Amino acid sequence: MDSTDHDASTAVLSVTGIGKTYAEPVLSDIALTLRAGEVLALTGENGAGKSTLSKIIGGLVMPTAGAMRLAGVPYAPASRTDAEALGVRMVMQELNLLPTLSIAENLFLNRLPKRGGVPLGWIDRRRLRDDARGAMAQVGLEAIDPDTLVGELGMGHQQMVEIARNLIGDCRVLILDEPTAMLTAREVDLLFEQIDRLKARGVALVYISHRLEELARVAERVAVLRDGKLVHVDVMMNLTSDQIVTLMVGRELGERIDLGERRIGAPLLKVDGLGRAGVVRDVSFDVRAGELFGISGLIGAGRTELMRLIYGADAKERGTVSLAAAPGAPPAPVRIASPADAVQHGIALITEDRKGEGLLLPQPVAANISLGNISGVARHGIVDARRENALANRQIDTLRIRTSGPAQPVGELSGGNQQKVVIGRWLARDCKVLLFDEPTRGIDVGAKFDIYGLMGALAREGRALVVVSSDLRELMLICDRIGVMSAGRMTGIFERDAWSQDALLAAAFAGYRSRDALLAAHSAPAVGEPS
Repeated sequence: MDSTDHDASTAVLSVTGIGKTYAEPVLSDIALTLRAGEVLALTGENGAGKSTLSKIIGGLVMPTAGAMRLAGVPYAPASRTDAEALGVRMVMQELNLLPTLSIAENLFLNRLPKRGGVPLGWIDRRRLRDDARGAMAQVGLEAIDPDTLVGELGMGHQQMVEIARNLIGDCRVLILDEPTAMLTAREVDLLFEQIDRLKARGVALVYISHRLEELARVAERVAVLRDGKLVHVDVMMNLTSDQIVTLMVGRELGERIDLGERRIGAPLLKVDGLGRAGVVRDVSFDVRAGELFGISGLIGAGRTELMRLIYGADAKERGTVSLAAAPGAPPAPVRIASPADAVQHGIALITEDRKGEGLLLPQPVAANISLGNISGVARHGIVDARRENALANRQIDTLRIRTSGPAQPVGELSGGNQQKVVIGRWLARDCKVLLFDEPTRGIDVGAKFDIYGLMGALAREGRALVVVSSDLRELMLICDRIGVMSAGRMTGIFERDAWSQDALLAAAFAGYRSRDALLAAHSAPAVGEPS
């Protein structure tokens, strides 16, 4: 037990000697307490054990060793439902929502109000909508119709619906796992306001995040995990961000990153006049061999949509994508009508939604890595397990993927290691153009630097890399040029020696200013007409 804790019997929740072993230990002898009305920040590198510990508390995973107590009473939930019935709720990165049901139905799925209180009667739709509006107002979603299908919402709004669902009813302990990863700044502020209300009600919160500035803003104490062990617990104000990072990774990280000496050559990828239905508007740029080309912009600017058009995941309405057939050759237009066409031409997309679109979570690491290179591991149309495992082991070693081996289900890996598996798949195929969409979202500091180093190695091999990121500092750290998207257009391309944070931000707003001015001009009365 850490020295800052009171006696465990007075705590809302206490865990003692908690351990978990799969093929190898992932948690060892964890002892922590949660107090009423406080936020405990839980941080550490990907693979440190944060999610496993949270899932044990939330009833999703059974511990191998140790015990827990809730309000002084033994606590051993057999399922998430058991934990929720006792007031222990968890908002996970993998949202627990049904996209084909409405917001209201998702919020009250297990307690739909019935007319006249008859258990098997018709659903009281009016009461359901009223109850949903009250729950949605708590997280700032009062402007959205509760009958809207969840599948029609953006990821940020879906996250807020998931948070609202977990706040309904008696909530004694709330675990938030990377809750702001997909939220806008306004939504983050609303979340923090809700956290303050929960603290005032005496709810104990566990807040998992790699965004250290958020931890300082929201938490009273911080617990740091490293390699499945609890290495430090302290009052938040006693630690600086640099000290927390050092505790997380076991070493100090410098302010700069050396991506090695690279020779930037002729353009490998050229995009000319690409557009689709207003979300991407006549975008043109090129990316050279050995170059890291960043794409910045506000949420909704069209960055992900642009990547999907290049990759053939969405159909373009205009424009061309061109590729160089050989080093130094001028790019020539290619037909990309599907992701299969893109892969055939040597273009890979590392998607923003690695769990939903990039991985087969129940399948082994080996199967996920070989997925992009079946012809290389198959004999006579049948996958050769020996070849598949050999390929997986090469990528595990090259990318330093923390796993018990090729047979481990990829869903058991941390977010950072899952991301490495996705990258490893495309490295095995030797794609010459790699599109990275938010490659470090939800990944800790140490794993980010591993990804940066990997990007540098890929660029040194002469590949062209396009990196979409919401973190402007990240792009300024690693990129050679940065293109800025605004309202579907690319409003500027900046060289490393010519950019500034102010100039990049101004370009991010430029498209919206010109669009608003155009709308105002169209709506203004003509000369001579009454105003």
